[in-house]
This record gives sequence, structure tokens and C-alpha cells, in this order.
Amino acid sequence: MRTGLAGSAGLVAGCGRLRCPHCGADLTVRGGSVGCRAGHTYDIARQGHVSLLGPGRRPPAGDSEEMVAARAAFLGAGHYAPIARAVAAAASEAVEPTRRRIGCVVEIGAGTGYYLAWAIGELGGWSGLALDSSRPALRRAMRADPAIAGVVCDAWGVLPVKDGAADVVLSVFAPRNPAEIARILGKRGTLVVVTPGPGHLREIVGALGMIGVDPDKPARLEAKLASDLRSVTAGAVSFEMTLDHAGVGALAGMGPSAHHIEPAVLAERVAGLPESVRVTAAVVVQTFRRRPAGRA
Repeated sequence: MRTGLAGSAGLVAGCGRLRCPHCGADLTVRGGSVGCRAGHTYDIARQGHVSLLGPGRRPPAGDSEEMVAARAAFLGAGHYAPIARAVAAAASEAVEPTRRRIGCVVEIGAGTGYYLAWAIGELGGWSGLALDSSRPALRRAMRADPAIAGVVCDAWGVLPVKDGAADVVLSVFAPRNPAEIARILGKRGTLVVVTPGPGHLREIVGALGMIGVDPDKPARLEAKLASDLRSVTAGAVSFEMTLDHAGVGALAGMGPSAHHIEPAVLAERVAGLPESVRVTAAVVVQTFRRRPAGRA
């Protein structure tokens, strides 16, 4: 995985894959903004990301500064590196050798860009589009790799990405709009999805009052995607982590549970745990490809 300072390189490289959220026309970088031939322009933030929301739309409440900081601390410590390696391997294995240096990876709900940076680092020479509703998260994503362009958008709505522009789409613990994923995925493209598996974080979910895991999630995911995409591979990734109170707090504070537990309450519950906690990570990594034309 490469690292680099935020800049315009990622946006320049990724802009050819984006479309105007107002009229659908191609976008180009014009100095400090991005615009289309119809005259719609979008300012590029100082940190390098750009907001491409549709007319009259506001992004849903994304991760807060505190949640993003917790995620950066937890992922930066390498606790989820086995998941990142599995994601990067799935993306790389899905790409034909002759196409390895001309592609683009789009991550929906990219957060800090951790998994996206692993994927494009494994592929080598590819660009990345980090789509998220959280500006604090995208500021981190732009620093994860200079080839990443950060785009503020609504993952549940129409994505500001051209039809068939994504060679690989990532969805790691993130919301998914099946119709939009199918639209932006190239004919030979691959979707890589990570969902929690049975037993994920079982040692702390109950003790901290975190949101539980739906054991049927992988099956429900496949059913939602079935009209356009078919499952190609599915593999379980399971490992144990040894976490101190800071690590447990960051893990609980970086995910959706942070929206439902008051920080003071979470801190009190974490303090009631042993100083060192063995926590199980158990996820399912699935890949999907387009169904052949005329087949369901």
C-alpha cells in the first residue's frame, strides 16, 4: 500500500470516470473546479475532494470527525489488515493481466480510503475513486494514496460515475445500491463485497451494546444483487485480535454503533472490560460479476 500527500493527481486521473450529477455530461478539471460543457461547476476543496451531489440533494449524515479519527486509529494499527489483504487479493485476482495498468477501482462508502488504497496498491498503476458522504473521511482518503480522488455523494442515490466506468467496485461494511452498482460496473468488471459473518466481534457486541450481526446478511446481499450480478466467489476471513481499552473503544466508535451509544456511556462500558480483550473478527468476502445477457 502506497502513501502520499493529498493533491490533484487523483482527481485528474479519476475525473474521466465521473459525470455531472445535474445533466450527466462528462466532467473535466478546470483549475480549482470540476465542470461540464453545460456550465455546471463544482469547486475542489483545499484538501482535494469535490462534492458531486444531485440537484437539491444533501448528503446523508456521514461519519463524524470523532468516528473518522477512531477508524483511522484502529485501521492504522493494522488490526484489520487481514481483511484489507483479502479485499486487495480478490480485486487483483479478478483482473485480467492485460488490463492491470489501465483500470479504476471505485469504493462506495470508502471512509478513510484504507481498503481502496490496499486494492490499487496491489493492482499497481490504477486510479481510485473514493465515494462517501463524510467530508472528514474523504480528507483522510485523499491522503491514503495520491491516485485516489475523493467525491462527496449519496451512496443510496444516483452515483456521479459514468455507465460502465468501474473496473472494480468495492463495498466494505458499507451501504449498497444494487441498481447503481450494476450501472457503473464495466462489462468485465468485478464487485468485491465484505459483510460481517457469524460471530463477528462476539466478545464485545453484547457487553458494549453494539449493533448485532445479521447471520443471513450474505444470503440477503446475493438476493438483492441477483437481477444483474451473479456470485463468483465467497470466502470467510476469520482471525483474533488482542485489544486494549483504546483499541476496543476505537473499534466500537468507528462503526454504526457510534450513532446509537453516547460517548460517555461507551467509555464506561469499555472501562468495565478486562485490560486486554481477545476479539474475533469474522467476515465474508464475496465477488460478483455481470450476468450473461438474457440470463437471470
